[in-house]
Amino acid sequence: MPLKYFISIILLTTFFITATAQKKSNDRVISVDLGEVKGPLSKSFKMCVGAGRANEGLRADWQRQLKMAHEECGFQYIRFHGLLSDDMGVYFEDKAGHPIYNWQYIDDLFDFLLQIHMKPFVEVGFMPGALASGTQTIFWWKGNVTPPKDYQKWDDLIKALVEHWTQRYGQKEIASWYFEVWNEPNLKGGFFTGTQQDYFKMYKETAIAIKSVSANYRVGGPATAGNAWIPEMIDFCSQQKAPIDFISTHDYGVNQGFLDATGNAGTVLSQNRYAVADNMRNSKRKIAQSAMPNLELHYTEWSASYTPSDPVHDSYHEAAYILNTVKHAGSYVNSMSYWTFTDIFEEAGPRTTPFHGGFGLVNYEDIKKPAYYAFKYLNQLGNTELRCADSSAIVCKDTRGNIQALLWDFTIDHPGDSVNNQVFYKRNLPAKPLPPAQLKLHGLKPGKYVLSVYKTGYQENDPYTAYFKLGSPPQLTIEQVKILKQHDKDTPIEHRVVNVNSSGNFDKEFIIRQNEVLLINITRIN
Repeated sequence: MPLKYFISIILLTTFFITATAQKKSNDRVISVDLGEVKGPLSKSFKMCVGAGRANEGLRADWQRQLKMAHEECGFQYIRFHGLLSDDMGVYFEDKAGHPIYNWQYIDDLFDFLLQIHMKPFVEVGFMPGALASGTQTIFWWKGNVTPPKDYQKWDDLIKALVEHWTQRYGQKEIASWYFEVWNEPNLKGGFFTGTQQDYFKMYKETAIAIKSVSANYRVGGPATAGNAWIPEMIDFCSQQKAPIDFISTHDYGVNQGFLDATGNAGTVLSQNRYAVADNMRNSKRKIAQSAMPNLELHYTEWSASYTPSDPVHDSYHEAAYILNTVKHAGSYVNSMSYWTFTDIFEEAGPRTTPFHGGFGLVNYEDIKKPAYYAFKYLNQLGNTELRCADSSAIVCKDTRGNIQALLWDFTIDHPGDSVNNQVFYKRNLPAKPLPPAQLKLHGLKPGKYVLSVYKTGYQENDPYTAYFKLGSPPQLTIEQVKILKQHDKDTPIEHRVVNVNSSGNFDKEFIIRQNEVLLINITRIN
């Protein structure tokens, strides 16, 4: 053999061995032993979910979607604005200035919530017009954001409402609720016209009124935007002996801003993949270092973006964003209430297009977004979490010996400040390929199992991409809704029987692309 051919063979062989080794080193291996238990799975991700305002909860489509989200995603509590706003018809005064209370709409809404086995995370606000100290309002539906003009009348209203609930549903039931005073009072010119001290006064008055009905009722705040006022709130309550059972605050994963009442703000996704999770952990640390280290921590709003006009909410990227945040922050908070479960949401008025970047997990025509499946998959995990070194996986088991593995990739492909979310995510964004993920499970009982694999990602449970390919019509026909729901059926991409031999090992490679999610169920056949 000529020397040059011999050298060529050696070089090609070396290249092949090097390339193979490089491929193997880049492969993602998720190795889990069923005997190595991390502990009970934190369920903070599904304790609560958000909605726009109370009055929207009187609608049949809102109620239908909430029932569906409760059944499939497991949400236990619901939080919304505007419980005391004028469109709920709660408070009036006669000609002599005497209060008139009306619980009609509140009863209709709360009766429904309890009927479907959900509980209210009661946001106390906004101000009834007849009791308001000013005329400043927010949103299309004009929620009054001023302090009460008469604190005695305000206290009496709160006490009367809580007494009404106690009489209607029983003290044990109300003791399982949470009462949160107001919403984002730190956004002066937005949700509250008063100062921090004005809010603290209103908080104390409200908390005392609630506790006067029962000391067992749970109350908290400050429900701030951007993780604000936590040490100040605790210091105030400690010094003033104001009752407080929990801290609540909000966070969104964008670089600037806190409020978008008109739905026109330009937003940019933070390049820090742990932006929201880091803030949640930091808030927990602040509480632990305070005079009240055992207070519960509730994030009563969170998402990738704070505006109801951000296409990241509709994109398949949002599912991976949710799972990444839950994985890295879920154990630090008592609840993390995703904002919101539905696009039936009218802060900027009724929306005019079926996919407009709305907060919801479901659009207003019952089309489930990829974000919905993040919570649906989380809800299917068993109660026992297993030790798993992979930063983008949660592996669990249940009492019947079944295994659930939730795998995802979260890659921030947004280029940063050079482009807004409203431009970047409002287009067709094919997922880029990645090395396969190899799932290795050890310690299974030998026998037959059903392997079911579900996928959410690009063109899988991805109605927004299908909508984009339809030409992004401003309104959908009945047939177009049917077409989009065909992209939203969550049927398994693999479903078959597998055998686990006496070694007790399961080993399989899965194809996963950027920002895709896989739910792998391994169900024992008895």
